[in-house]
This record gives sequence, structure tokens and C-alpha cells, in this order.
Amino acid sequence: MTNQQKFSRLRKILDDASVYGRSIGKLNFDMQCCAPEEGMEQAGEDIAVLSKQFFRLTHSKTYARLVTELAAGHEGLSPVQQKVVEHKNDAWQKGKNISAKLDYEMTLAYNRAYAKWLEAKKANDYSIFRDAFADLIGYTRKAIDLRDEKKATYYDACLDDYEKGGSIAQLDAFFGALKERIVPLLARIEKDGKPIRTDFMSRPCPIPQQEAFSKYLLELEGLRGSALVLMTTEHPFTTNFGPHDVRVTTHYYEENFVSNIFTTLHEGGHALFMQNEPEEFYREHAANSMSNAMHECISRFYENLIGRSEAFIHFIYPKLREITGDTFADVTERELYEAANVAQPGLIRCDADELTYCLHILIRYELEKAFVNGEITVDEIPALWNAKYKEYLGVDVPDDASGCLQDVHWSGSYGYFPSYALGSAYGAQILHTMQKELDVFGLAAKGDLLPIRDWLKEHVFSIASISTPDEWIRAITGEPLDPDYFLPYLEKKYSALYELK
Repeated sequence: MTNQQKFSRLRKILDDASVYGRSIGKLNFDMQCCAPEEGMEQAGEDIAVLSKQFFRLTHSKTYARLVTELAAGHEGLSPVQQKVVEHKNDAWQKGKNISAKLDYEMTLAYNRAYAKWLEAKKANDYSIFRDAFADLIGYTRKAIDLRDEKKATYYDACLDDYEKGGSIAQLDAFFGALKERIVPLLARIEKDGKPIRTDFMSRPCPIPQQEAFSKYLLELEGLRGSALVLMTTEHPFTTNFGPHDVRVTTHYYEENFVSNIFTTLHEGGHALFMQNEPEEFYREHAANSMSNAMHECISRFYENLIGRSEAFIHFIYPKLREITGDTFADVTERELYEAANVAQPGLIRCDADELTYCLHILIRYELEKAFVNGEITVDEIPALWNAKYKEYLGVDVPDDASGCLQDVHWSGSYGYFPSYALGSAYGAQILHTMQKELDVFGLAAKGDLLPIRDWLKEHVFSIASISTPDEWIRAITGEPLDPDYFLPYLEKKYSALYELK
């Protein structure tokens, strides 16, 4: 049998498995967006049953043989097919020793953890989530223990899952560099920065107006509306079931209209990635194989580098005034720009400005590293969370809901959070390269974001799923990841914004 024939057989298995995968994904989407509270347990059980079938297909003797044989020698396969084999073999090697019984138990545990997190957040009571949280950490370690390849720590293994080659040593150095320059800049702003008007930021803005503006922003980003749906959820996310079914979620707050603007731009960035990967990637099962930081790079790019720029605020200001009527009639364009970028340590990560955002991620990184590696227990997390918010941001945490329960991530994943900070650094580096070919902010000032989308489609989306993070950023920029593009960008922007000398 030739390698092409083997790959054809592998593709058939992946075709079938994808049907179960999409079905699981749609049930998960339903759970997070529209399922009644009493129906969540049944949905979780349905997901677990479907997961059994997915597991059966991707753990069969035929699947294992095809993947391992092709990984050992993939002559005759296209470059995309070779990458598919590499990805599938990597996943197979990590999961091959997990039994069907354990996989089923883990799926139930993940679904239970999400339901308990949602209940705990609504009740503002961490104790509701605590046991499910502890169970999930236990299952995470158990799955890692079963791997043949051992990393230095449990958390190193988690990081490698989300960012191939990622490690505690790498991220300690990365966050150390950010902390060294962001903390002093924040101190200068608090001491010497000019006052910025923010009184209008909490004015009520009806949800229908915010929804209309969200749809406007998604259209500006260049998304195909016929292949897109916009819904709401407790914690916004974006998912897809192929390039023709992309689902964006947001969360509207009547007294925080800006939150939705940047959430929509962020999630729209994810959606752009999903809609614009090459069709071949979907056909060969290569799509969505990029690292999380690579994905977050684009969402953070649109949320911050474009969305919070003075040029883009200039363009959307008239439309905002048109949709909201007299609500912001006394607010100038410049005041909106300054308020959208105010460096103000706060409680909520999703609402954080560019400058303090990385400190929110640093806190989560330090806690995640500690509890996954067994250095702290889940009982200690609320108090440690509150202490770190006081130390790094000078903020008192009033309750669990706005504290350690604010993010959904710990109900299902460990090692994801650093992706946001890495993504910001990737984005600044890519912007530097893009500006050599495009007048990025001139385009943003005109609301013409399509050339930016098309540049990303050619240089970024076209190679992400078939590249490691290092290969990807080097192919785009000619250099490895370098935070010295991101940090000077922050220093220049915020020094000008606050008129620091």
C-alpha cells in the first residue's frame, strides 16, 4: 500500500470522526449559549456518549497503525498531508495510553466542571466549583502521567499542548521581561499622567444598540455574514464547524458599552482566522491546528492594535453616535479614544487595557503553574488570587465572581492563559512587518480593513496550521518571537496618551 493510499484511509477515518467532533462542538455551544440550566446534565451525558464514538475511531488499531506508519515515513505525501500526519501522531502519542473508560470519565468531569463553574459564578460562591475543579486537576495529571514522553513538570506538559515547545523556563523569562517594563510604566502613569475623562463609560446603552454595533464591527473586519452567527454567553468565545459555520459570542453590559466593542473585535479576529484558512486545510484535516497563541495573536491584533488605535476610533466614532443617539453627544472623538485606552488597574481581565492586561495573565500563569504542579491546593486559590491582585494591580477583590471565578478557562483547560500575552507580542511583531507593505492606520482611519484581512490571509492564515509557532513567526517576520516589538509599542503609546515626559 502506498503512502497516498494509507493517507486516504486515514482521511476516511478523520472524516467520520469529524462528524462526531462537530456534533460534540455544537452541543458544547448549545450548553454555553442557550441550553436551560436543568438540561445541562443531559447535554453533558450526550456529549460523553458521542465522545465514546470519537474515541473509538481515533484509538482503533487501524488508525494507530496508519498514523504511526505514516509518521515514520511520509514520502509521496503533500506538505499539508505531512503536517496532518505530524499533528495526528503527536496527539496520538499523548493520548494512546488513555483507556476508553478514562476518556469517558474525563469528558463527564469536564462537562460537570463547566456546569459547576457557571452555577458558582452566578451564586458568587467558589465552594460550589471547588470539588469539580479539584477533580479536573486530578484527571489532567492522570492523563499526563500516562504519556510516554515526560516533561519536567505537569505544567510544562500543559504548556506544550497549547504552544508547541512552550515551557516554564521560556515563559518565566517572557513574563519577567514584561513585568520589568510594564510595572514601572504603570507607576509613572499613576504618579505623573494627565487625568483622563471616563465618566461617560458607565452610561446605559441599550442592548439592541450594542448588538447593532457588534454586527457593524464584524462586517468591518471583513467577515462573511452568511457563514457567521452572533450570540451571547456568560464568557465570550468563538468556535467553528468548518469555514462556512463560524459562531461568535459576546456579552452585553448595558452600563459598559465599551466592553462589547472590544469583545466583538477580539472574537471577530478569531472568526477571521476560521473563515480564511485555505480550503485544503479543511479538506485534509489540517485546519485549526495552530497554537492558541497564534490564534490569540489575531484576536488581540484586532481588539487592540487596530481597535483601540486613534485611527480606528476616528472612523467608528460617527457610527457610534448614529446608533446610540444622544447618549454620548457630549463626548468628543479624542475623549472616546483616551477613555478606551485608559490605564486603570481593575478586577476583570476581559475589560483590561493593553497595559495592565499582561499583569492579569501573569497572575493566572503563576497560580496555574502552582496548582497544576501540586504546589498549592484548590482551597488556597481564592486567597492567593486576591493577594496577587493586590500586589500586582493594587486592587481589592470583593467577591469570588469578580475574582477567581471570573474566567471559564479553569473549568476545562490549563496552560491556555499565557497564550493571550504571547499573542499580544506576536501581534506587535507582525504589525511591524505589515507596516512595511501597508499603511495600516491610514486604512483603519478610513474603515478599510479588507487589505489588512487579505494581507493576513496571504502571510499568516495560509501557513499557521502547518507550522510550529517558531516556524510561523519566522516565516512572517524573518525573526523569532521578540517582545521588544510589543514593549516599545506600549511605552510609546501610553507615554503619548498620558503626556509623560
